[in-house]
Amino acid sequence: MRPLLLLALTFVPLAAQTHYQADWSSIDSRPTPPWFTGAKFGIFIHWGVYSVPAFAPVIPGKLAYAEWYWNALTRGKDDPQATAIQTGTWAFHQKRYGADFPYQNFAPQFRAELFDPDHWADVFARSGAKYVVLTSKHHEGFALWPSKEASASWGRPWNAAEIGPKRDLLGDLTNAVRRKGLRMGFYYSLYEWYNPLWLTDKPRYVQEHMFPQFKDLVTRYKPALIFSDGEWEMTSAEWRSPELLAWLFNDSPVKDDVVIDDRWGKDTRHKHGGYWTTEYTPGMSGMDHPWEESRGMGFSYGYNRAERLQDYHTGRELVIMLVDLVSRGGNLLLDIGPNADGEIPVVMEERLTQMGNWLAVNGEAIYGTKPWKTTRQFSAGEGPKMDYNKEFETAYDVTKLTNIEAFFTSKGSDLYAILPRWPGRSFQLKDIPGAKAVTLLGYAMPLKFRAVGGGVSIELPEIPESLLTQPAWVLKISR
Repeated sequence: MRPLLLLALTFVPLAAQTHYQADWSSIDSRPTPPWFTGAKFGIFIHWGVYSVPAFAPVIPGKLAYAEWYWNALTRGKDDPQATAIQTGTWAFHQKRYGADFPYQNFAPQFRAELFDPDHWADVFARSGAKYVVLTSKHHEGFALWPSKEASASWGRPWNAAEIGPKRDLLGDLTNAVRRKGLRMGFYYSLYEWYNPLWLTDKPRYVQEHMFPQFKDLVTRYKPALIFSDGEWEMTSAEWRSPELLAWLFNDSPVKDDVVIDDRWGKDTRHKHGGYWTTEYTPGMSGMDHPWEESRGMGFSYGYNRAERLQDYHTGRELVIMLVDLVSRGGNLLLDIGPNADGEIPVVMEERLTQMGNWLAVNGEAIYGTKPWKTTRQFSAGEGPKMDYNKEFETAYDVTKLTNIEAFFTSKGSDLYAILPRWPGRSFQLKDIPGAKAVTLLGYAMPLKFRAVGGGVSIELPEIPESLLTQPAWVLKISR
């Protein structure tokens, strides 16, 4: 009898089977790895030399990004058409540091002497976030890892390993975050405002600075996500982005799993790349293409010492923001701005803890979910789902939520109704046939319910003491 020949069948990931060409039609054919759309909640971190002055004027009706300090003071000094934020930054700089104090002199003061990466990672894990995105470098060009390109092109020490902390901040945090089981990604600015090579020879900047620096970052630290930015100065062809991304998807150590955004040239947002990005807006809707809204807790990404408590969203507002975005198919990338000494401001840590406490009870209504066919339910005759502040495009005004009965998410055959206010002892959901069981997440006893006109009427208990202070409550309808 002839022996049987056993063939070993090896599963090869789709990305490993495909060779991507350096053009957008090929690059765009790569699907976004599914971990991203299931994660729903990530932490953004803006931290760099700008964390030393940590200032932008707070002007009603304006977003003021403290991480743009160098650009703002330069424009405020030299540009006759400078904005109020730019002239205000220049006035502050003269008063606090002196007109002759160059921005580069902040670098030795960026010491991160209290930086504890394990504490940061613990805060992120307890927040309920599933991924972290650190600014590897912002538009100022200062790198948080020992980038030889950063110092070479600037002609001076311009990375955290050589000046200031004299430490691989990015590497230390990456290791700590991964020990907590979270995915680690990096923000990377394509351009740098005042890099001498950028100002004199942009093609050389791309070839000799950006390409090798980007590849060094990816090869050393193997990010799960890359948030590219600063793309608006040139087209993707001038940045040679398709060529760089073909390397990333074909030859890099993260070719199969890395997620990218859509900021690779002034022609690419919401057209090319990976997930679509929005910032300080109500976001988007639908799951035809992955998308993510990013924003700070106040009006800035980098820490702004000029902001006051009233400028920060409350924990409840941040939870409702997350719920709203997820119910429409998106992710939330919520930013923190640590201090120059390496501490997370206490108010930011408190807000993350509040979100984590809610997600610890209700996370199954968020992670791995999809929008339901009706993403929210209004009281009869009421108006829009939220009163967005159109001037700031930042406000989730929870005082206006009295007309919202529920946001919806779904997972398999289960439907989740997320209630922004407690409805009383009975509650009716419309157009939900076939309910087999109803539970209140965080409450041990099943709820009584009955079918009513194609929907379901639910009897609710008194709010359990353990859930009394929640920012929102979740009903799980099993079908």
